[in-house]
Parts: sequence; C-alpha cells; structure tokens
Amino acid sequence: MGLTKHARQRIQQRGLSTEAVDAILAYGTRRRHRGADIYYLDKKSRRRLAGAFGRERYSKLERALDSYIVVSDDGAIVTAAHRLHRLKF
Repeated sequence: MGLTKHARQRIQQRGLSTEAVDAILAYGTRRRHRGADIYYLDKKSRRRLAGAFGRERYSKLERALDSYIVVSDDGAIVTAAHRLHRLKF
C-alpha cells in the first residue's frame, strides 16, 4: 500500500510506527466516509489484535492505536490522525 507525501508527513508528525499503521489496517474496522475508507480500532478489533500480538507487543503499541488511517480508492494512504473524539459517520 502506497503513502502520499501528506500521509508520510502526518505519520511522522504523529509518531506512528509502521507496525502501528499496519496493525490498524490489518485488524481495524473499515468505514466508508466521503469517498474514502477509514480504518480504526474499536473494542472488538482491539481484542482480536491483542490476541494475535500478545500482551507485551500489544502494550508497546497501545498508545499509537488510538489513531485512524484514511485510504483512497486507489489504495494509497492519504492521511493518519489521532482519535481525540468518537468518530461519527
């Protein structure tokens, strides 16, 4: 999956590791919003991720997992941000 220049900057600014981004994309819930897919972790997907990663590895990533990733229709990651509030669709 490709990254736009904007996404690369935002991921770096927000201190998100590639492992955190990959985990959100692999285990996160996907919602369609304004022509793009938004991936984020809800309670159910966090439990799945914790089970797959194990307690120690999950706890290292836990802080970064309160983020969401926006992916365009062509598969490129457009941006990433921290979730400060509940996402409303």
